[in-house]
Amino acid sequence: MSDQIAPDGTVVIVGSGVAAATAAESLRKEGFGGRVVMISNDGEYPYRRPQLSKELLQGSVTIERSRLRPPAFWDEQKVEIRRGVTVTDIDTAARVIALDNGEEQRYDALLIATGGRPRAVPGFAPEEQSNVHYLRSIADVASLREAIEGPGAMLIIGAGLIGCEVAATARGLGSEVILLEAGDRPLGRVLPKPVAEIYAQMHRDNGVDLWTNVELDQLDVRPDGVTAVSPRGQVWSGSSALISVGMAPNTELAERAGLTVDTSGRGGIVVDKYCRTSAPNIYAAGDVAIFPNLLLGGVQRVEHWSHAQEQGAHAARAILGMPTPYADVPWCWTKQYGKNLQAAGWPSPDDELIIHGSLEDHDFTVLCLQNDRLVGVVSMGRPKEFRSAKALINDAPYIRRRVLEVGIPTTAPLAMPDLSSAAPK
Repeated sequence: MSDQIAPDGTVVIVGSGVAAATAAESLRKEGFGGRVVMISNDGEYPYRRPQLSKELLQGSVTIERSRLRPPAFWDEQKVEIRRGVTVTDIDTAARVIALDNGEEQRYDALLIATGGRPRAVPGFAPEEQSNVHYLRSIADVASLREAIEGPGAMLIIGAGLIGCEVAATARGLGSEVILLEAGDRPLGRVLPKPVAEIYAQMHRDNGVDLWTNVELDQLDVRPDGVTAVSPRGQVWSGSSALISVGMAPNTELAERAGLTVDTSGRGGIVVDKYCRTSAPNIYAAGDVAIFPNLLLGGVQRVEHWSHAQEQGAHAARAILGMPTPYADVPWCWTKQYGKNLQAAGWPSPDDELIIHGSLEDHDFTVLCLQNDRLVGVVSMGRPKEFRSAKALINDAPYIRRRVLEVGIPTTAPLAMPDLSSAAPK
């Protein structure tokens, strides 16, 4: 079942995000005494990426406070972190990786946790333009903050999590914001329609010039500004722009090594339920991995912080010969305009919704059902209810019967006293 590593072997981890960092820490927690080497093209020690679009961009948190662990921690744990170095190739037969500085590194087990990169607007190469920005690493924050604080509007293309969070942060810093979304509402791919509509209103109420159903035909960049043009002749202009139209998994290294990579359109390195790739002794975890959905069937690729953290720990245990099937319910959060929303499971636009509380008052829990099965929950201002409902997703076939058994009509506030003990701490 596993390619258990020798106690004095070498584990190499490619990447330094939360999946990589958690894997390294888990190896030590589980008693591994061999060599652990983390290699990343990021120049920083592992840090909390969700803070990029919020606290770090706001300036309310420093990079030192954003780090997952102090630098001394990794030295104490004897985790070697090679920063600012890129892995260029993997020799799966010899179990050797090549680095861009000409060095090589042998491994007994290899974990690929390379995450992803922001997608570009088709036909446009913003890396050549100083006033067009991405936000994926700490290196992107300073220039984006400078653009937000500069004169003129910030033009944000894409109203997903990053786009919406940056819009909220920019408004908090006093910037004029124009937010363009291809879909009919912001966050439409991750939230049920009624909740996404609350966010549309929230952004407009806070002064964001939000446009939906936007198709872009042209993106003109000049030294003094950026202009987006639709096929219908609509024009939006700002002094600078942020491209936030999704993330592409960094699978190029795996492809060069001959590992199986998803070609269905979702992308990702194909792994089994134990995080094992198609090559012996090579594992993958986090944003870059596509893996079986053991609760709903099929496969999935998840881009949430909490998922990467949990899957990194699972990969470490598999490397040590203690594999456990990865079947965690994914969840995420977003904080915009002082409101914290949590979402878990797999909400979709076609779900049947049971709404408890008030969407308008930003105090609610929404249960998302498919054929009477609980598949997702979205909540604002009700953390205990969120934890209870999230714990029920594994027991989803019985959700409607259980709600009725405890005497909770679907129009009443959600209260599950007999089930709350099942909620994770």
